[in-house]
Amino acid sequence: MISELLAIYERDINRLKTEIESFREEENLWKLAGQVKNTAGNLGLHLVGNLKTYIGKNLGDFDYVRNREAEFNLKNVPKVHLLQQIDETKQVVRAALQKLEKSQLEEIYPEETLGYPMTTGFFLIHLAAHLSYHLGQINYLRRIVE
Repeated sequence: MISELLAIYERDINRLKTEIESFREEENLWKLAGQVKNTAGNLGLHLVGNLKTYIGKNLGDFDYVRNREAEFNLKNVPKVHLLQQIDETKQVVRAALQKLEKSQLEEIYPEETLGYPMTTGFFLIHLAAHLSYHLGQINYLRRIVE
C-alpha cells in the first residue's frame, strides 16, 4: 500500500505543478472568480503546508513550521517560488513515505486532526483525497480566470 500511496502522491503533486505552470499570466494565480474564496496560488500554498506538515513533519520527522494563516492570506508570491515549494514538497513526501513501515499504516496517526483518532493509513488516504479536491479547484480556477 505504501508504494501505491507514493505513486498517487507523486502523480498528483506533479499535476499540481503542471496546473500552476499552466497559468499563462502569473497574476491570475492570485485572482478570484465568482463566489470562490481562495485563489489558485493560495490553494497551492495550502497544499504545500498541508503535505509538509502532515506527511513531512509528522511522519517523516522533517523540520517544518506551518503558517496556515499565511497559506490563505499571502498574495503575489512569484510563480517560480511557488513551483520551488511544490518541488520541495514532492521530495519531502517521497522521503517520508519511503521510510514509512507497513506496520505504521495500522497505527494511530500521531495528531488528531479531524476530531477523532484514525489510523495513519486512513489519514494518508484522506490527505490524498484532499490534494485531489484542491487540485480540481485549481484547474477550474485557471480555466475560469484565463
